[in-house]
Amino acid sequence: MAVDKTDRAVRVSPRGAATRSALLKAAAQVFRTVGFAKAGVSEVVAVAGASVGSLYHHFTGKADLYFALYEEFQQRQQERTRQAVVDARAAGETDPTRLMNLAAHAYLVGCIEERDTTRLFFSGDGPPGFEHQLRERVTTWTDRNVALYRKADEPVDEALLIVVSGAMLLAVAEVVRRDDADARRLADDITGLLGRLQPRR
Repeated sequence: MAVDKTDRAVRVSPRGAATRSALLKAAAQVFRTVGFAKAGVSEVVAVAGASVGSLYHHFTGKADLYFALYEEFQQRQQERTRQAVVDARAAGETDPTRLMNLAAHAYLVGCIEERDTTRLFFSGDGPPGFEHQLRERVTTWTDRNVALYRKADEPVDEALLIVVSGAMLLAVAEVVRRDDADARRLADDITGLLGRLQPRR
């Protein structure tokens, strides 16, 4: 959902996949170094050892590179939170509040482990419209986790959703500014507090 593209199966050769991967890796390096706004396509292709034509073969431009990096990051984050819940359930955890707490904690720990990448997306220096998408994605993620609080026939507690999604946005921005030990302590404290929230009946 990064950009509007037609959903179709596209065959990518091993060489094409390697070029695409190199371009994304280079874009991440350049964006982290000079920021998205100051980065140029020429810098990205130089770092990747690719051509401008190859970049435009795989991406529509600089913003598309940024959105693709964000999608990859989100996929890793979704897998982290999913695995945390799977592991907890396998260990016998059934309390929905505790499961949401563990998912939120896994999300924050993932942000700490990928601190440089996370900063890239939470710095405010992205393509037009990205901050709106970021809020939407965190809200959607939160909604899925808040659903653990309620039974299937219960309505969404919008106030709870807003509080939790807002807290997560602020929490991510804060933990990536701290050193590892302090960031992990803060993640523990924040998710501990979130675990005390209850939906209104």
